[in-house]
Amino acid sequence: MKADRLLSILLLLQTRGGVTATELAAQLEVSVRTIYRDVEALSAAGVPVWVERGRNGGVRLLPGYRTDVTGLTSDEARALFVLAADGAYEALGLGESIGSALRKVMAALPAGHRPAAARTSERILVDPVRWMQGGSVEVELGELQRAVFTDKRLRLSYRRGGESEPSEYTVDPYGLVSKAGVWYLVADREGEPRLFRADRVQSASVAEEPVRRRAGLGLVEVWSVLREQIERVPEEVRVVCRVRRERLDMFLRVQPGHLAAPPLHGDDGWAEVRLAFRALRAVRSLLAFGADVEVLAPSEARRELAAAAVEVADLYAAEAFGDGAMP
Repeated sequence: MKADRLLSILLLLQTRGGVTATELAAQLEVSVRTIYRDVEALSAAGVPVWVERGRNGGVRLLPGYRTDVTGLTSDEARALFVLAADGAYEALGLGESIGSALRKVMAALPAGHRPAAARTSERILVDPVRWMQGGSVEVELGELQRAVFTDKRLRLSYRRGGESEPSEYTVDPYGLVSKAGVWYLVADREGEPRLFRADRVQSASVAEEPVRRRAGLGLVEVWSVLREQIERVPEEVRVVCRVRRERLDMFLRVQPGHLAAPPLHGDDGWAEVRLAFRALRAVRSLLAFGADVEVLAPSEARRELAAAAVEVADLYAAEAFGDGAMP
């Protein structure tokens, strides 16, 4: 454990030049006293590292000092090859780069770790797209990335869900987020946090003006706020239904975001399932399962489904009976 910690300290110092002992202690989950002992151990091993006291002090590494670090453990090497399988790199234009980087890592690994790392890339596949979502949509992230990394404002022509024509926005980007295989731009619009799906961006151009982010906020903080807003259900419609046992697995795969409690299995071939919807009309999605799902409560949900069923029956009545009306 100490060897891994010393290696972590060295990597952090090589990346940042200097870090306070308090930061190192928090990141490595040890005491500040332990960090000071580790710094002494690195110095004794010939690493040009020292401690500066005072308000702006910290643990420092001699500028320009570099060392080739190949001390990856077997599990760390395997983790890199799993991480590289999530498909995000292609959308960022880094598909070839990650492959090249992994070949270099493979060459630098201790010989004993190479077979396990190679097997990981052959045996583990990460598919970020949820069931029943179809193929992934090709998105162009070039201009979005350029705005994010150059700290410039961004002009978007963006089509919101349910709209046929795009709208024009000027936004202040914080960064890009890949969520369940879908890319989002996290940005402020007129000082308020907003999410923009990358596959709905009709066109994008980087402006000359510098970005105007709110002080003290970064991508992680703004994303957390937006995610909480999306996941919060203001007025839940709680629904109790029963599902035929043989259709339960498929039902749970299609309705994972609405599940409010684990299903209860009965002795009559049915399972009781409790769901939560954002709006009453959303219960109509249950009609996709036909008679294999029955809503038991509330009565408003049953009436909503009955009304939907009548609408569908009226739509196809002419085909079924030939005279345009139900018998």
